[in-house]
Amino acid sequence: MRQVTSTTKCSACRDGVQSPFPFTMAFQPIVDVDTKKVYAYEALVRGPKGESAYSVLSQVTDQNKYAFDQNCRVAAIMLASQLGLVETGARLSINFMPGAVYSPAACIQLTLATAQKCGFPVERLIFEITETERVKDKAHLRSIVEEYRRQGFKVALDDFGSGYSELNMLADLQIDYLKLDIDLVKKVHKRPSALLIVKSIVALTKALGMEMLAEGVETLEEFETLRDCGVRLMQGYFFAKPAFETLPPVTWPEKSSTQGVESSASQVDSRAA
Repeated sequence: MRQVTSTTKCSACRDGVQSPFPFTMAFQPIVDVDTKKVYAYEALVRGPKGESAYSVLSQVTDQNKYAFDQNCRVAAIMLASQLGLVETGARLSINFMPGAVYSPAACIQLTLATAQKCGFPVERLIFEITETERVKDKAHLRSIVEEYRRQGFKVALDDFGSGYSELNMLADLQIDYLKLDIDLVKKVHKRPSALLIVKSIVALTKALGMEMLAEGVETLEEFETLRDCGVRLMQGYFFAKPAFETLPPVTWPEKSSTQGVESSASQVDSRAA
C-alpha cells in the first residue's frame, strides 16, 4: 500500500484508502440499566481470525494511522449495518484517534458517505476520543469535537479518570458522554475513596449536562454500587463480553445481592433496544 500523504488525503477522505493491514470488529453492548435495553454497541477492533485488539493496534504507526482510522469507521458502520444494528434502535460507538484527523470537515466525509450508503442515522453514531494522553493540540481536538457535533454525532471521552489533564479537557470541550475509567470501577464497593470519586464525577456530569458511562463492570456488587450512585449506562463482562462479528445477547441480574441472592441472571435478546 502506498503511504498516504498530504497530497492524497483529500481524495482519500472522500473515496477511501486501502487498509494498511486486515482487521475486523467485535461488538460489546452498552446497556441502560434503568430501561433494561441496549443503549449502544461499541465496535472493538479484532484480527481477521479474532486476534486481540492489542495485536491489531500494535501494527498502527504514525505512517498508517490515518488509513487505519478511516477504515475503522467504515468497517464498524458497514458490519454493524449488516448485523442489523440499525433495526435494534441502538447507537454505534466508534473509537477514533484525534491524531489521525488532519481536517475535521474533510476527514469525516467518508464516514458520512458510508453511513448514508448503509442507511445508518448519523445521530446514532458516537465517537469515542481515545489516546487522550497523546493529545498535544487542544485547539485541534476542540475543532474535531465541534465539527462532529455539528454533523449530528455524539462524542464520548474514553477512560475518564486515568489522566491528569482531563479536567481541563472537559472544561474546553462539549462532550456528550464520559466513560469512567475501569480502574475506578474495579471493586468500587470495597474502596470508599474510589466510591467518593465516582459520586463526585456523577454529580459533575449531571451539572454539565453529560451522561456518565461506567465500563469494565464485572460483578453484581459493582453493578449495584454504580446504579445506586446514579449511573445508568454500563458496559462490561457482567452484561456481555465482546462478540466477534456479531451482536451478543445481554445478561441481566434477576435479583439483588441485598436480598441474599447470588448473581443469578437471565438472558434477554440484545436486539430489543
